[in-house]
Amino acid sequence: MKYYSTNNPNHKVSLSEAVIKGLAPDNGLYMPERIPVLPKELIEKMSEMSFREIGYAVIGALFSEDLSEKQIHELVDHTLTFDAPIVKVEEDVFSLELFHGPTLAFKDFGARFCSKLMSMLVGEQSQKVRVLVATSGDTGSAVANGFLGVPGVEVIILFPKGKVSPLQEKQFTTLGQNITALEVDGVFDDCQTLVKQAFLHPDLNQKLLLTSANSINIARWIPQCLYYFYAYSRLPKAGKKVVFAVPSGNFGNIGAGILAQQMGLPIDRFVAATNVNKVVPEYLHGSPFQAKPSIPTVSNSMDVGNPSNFPRLQALYGSDEELFRENVKGYFYTDAQTIEAIQAVQPLGYTLDPHGAVGYLGLKDFMTENPGFVGVFLETAHPGKFRDVVEEALGEKLVLPERLAAFLQGEKQVIPMGKSFAEFKGFLERLDQI
Repeated sequence: MKYYSTNNPNHKVSLSEAVIKGLAPDNGLYMPERIPVLPKELIEKMSEMSFREIGYAVIGALFSEDLSEKQIHELVDHTLTFDAPIVKVEEDVFSLELFHGPTLAFKDFGARFCSKLMSMLVGEQSQKVRVLVATSGDTGSAVANGFLGVPGVEVIILFPKGKVSPLQEKQFTTLGQNITALEVDGVFDDCQTLVKQAFLHPDLNQKLLLTSANSINIARWIPQCLYYFYAYSRLPKAGKKVVFAVPSGNFGNIGAGILAQQMGLPIDRFVAATNVNKVVPEYLHGSPFQAKPSIPTVSNSMDVGNPSNFPRLQALYGSDEELFRENVKGYFYTDAQTIEAIQAVQPLGYTLDPHGAVGYLGLKDFMTENPGFVGVFLETAHPGKFRDVVEEALGEKLVLPERLAAFLQGEKQVIPMGKSFAEFKGFLERLDQI
């Protein structure tokens, strides 16, 4: 299987190069040149299969030309060490809980897969691999914990000063070892820009082997399709059409759902639900795509004004805007609406985090406008990761899981960084001396 750049379909590379490089030299994202379609009988049989068995089948279809069956099993076994249960919230409305992994966020799936696959491929490299990661919250913690202690790999995480929840921050600034955190005096988009500039700088890339572990890397992006297959296999459908509502920031997660759909999973519609960083919902309502500066919100992991994965969504739909807008419906919500949703759902016996609340609102609005669906919203992080927001909304204390509480004991270690590329480039060049 070859992987092409979204900026130039004629630029094709191997799996190893796509994973190790992360971003194409023309700033495009890598995509598989073919999307395999699973037999309908296999998808119907998934209700009787375990999560890992589903993983073997899906990852096998995507990677069997490049990896042995043993490697595919190792990858899936390393990735799927925790569940992703479907929980009924109200009639025809289900939460897909993706926060049962090591850092209690959905990105644990992609980060664990990426670290394992990269360690398999890095074995072929004599040079140390340096993973650059921009984070608005959960990516940093998932990648840091996924790559912690991986030989031959050093992780450098850039995060916006004062714009990541204290608990998220502790999950990637207290680890040490091969994890370095840079506290950037700016917003998430500034962090993302610095990372992209580094990947495209010829001198830096001659000296250093740089790669990404954000969802721009196919090894982080593709495995997220697994929990859509699993959720669909466990969902009580009662003959109804199925819609998935995805709280969206960089738009990798919903892109992986669309990948699953194109592999044959019979999802009828997707809802892209965002906070007031609404460039994609505006596009889905007919406006041209227009990147904008990000706005801080209580659902900070979605505070993205220029979503990196948007070109991937366009590629999945063959640049057919009409098909894209027909299949994906966009909604956005204010902080006040997000807080109201957390408060409204609590009496149903379910606690939402701010991102899940945005997904829930998008699902409810879609189902009101389109009767006859059973719906799933993605609960992408444990509410305890956004304790201040949730506790204030509900007027009560949350009990933190032990794993989260343990992170709070660590000591924050960061390197302050401005948002100029010259400063970041100087930092990276000094690494070459180490």
